[in-house]
Amino acid sequence: MALPGHDAQRRMSPSHRVFVPPAGKGPPLAGAVLLLLYPGEDDELFIPLTVRTQNVAVHKGQVSFPGGAHEPQDDSLSHTALREACEELGVCGDDVRIMGALTPLYIEPSNFCVHPFVAWQSYRPSFVPQAIEVSEVLEVPVSHFLDERNVAVEEWLIEGAMRRIPYFGVCGHKVWGATAIILSEFVAVLESLRASGKRDLE
Repeated sequence: MALPGHDAQRRMSPSHRVFVPPAGKGPPLAGAVLLLLYPGEDDELFIPLTVRTQNVAVHKGQVSFPGGAHEPQDDSLSHTALREACEELGVCGDDVRIMGALTPLYIEPSNFCVHPFVAWQSYRPSFVPQAIEVSEVLEVPVSHFLDERNVAVEEWLIEGAMRRIPYFGVCGHKVWGATAIILSEFVAVLESLRASGKRDLE
């Protein structure tokens, strides 16, 4: 199916975000993240998110997907996403199956183009978070992101200006920025499937 792209991403985008590299910025670096789906009780779908520690170089304490920069040894960007999920969450092996990709997202402060991949595992993973990078794993039902009551907007002072920041409230955390933008497109895909009567994400 066709992806909703930037239209869906903008719903949860901060007001100051740009979606293409500014002139003179140079080619962005490539990275990838994994949006992993797995069944919980009553076959409800769940997504794991990570709370970053205060030891990481950037985005300290923020909620994110497992992911990182594409490395020379990675066969593909989807391999990058799988490798990072293995390193950060201990979710490894052939039981994790890539289902498809969402729209790449440009991150201006780090000059990265992040490629989100949706994957499936048929059972709940036994998470082994990497202590240096991950302080907590949040196991969130997909239905949580479909509920508008879990979406809020605040005005934050960023770089000397007030910015409109949408976020998902999740387990006492504010999930915003790239993670919320990726989730926004994923939600739009699910809503489109629901409207068409389809149940399969592929």
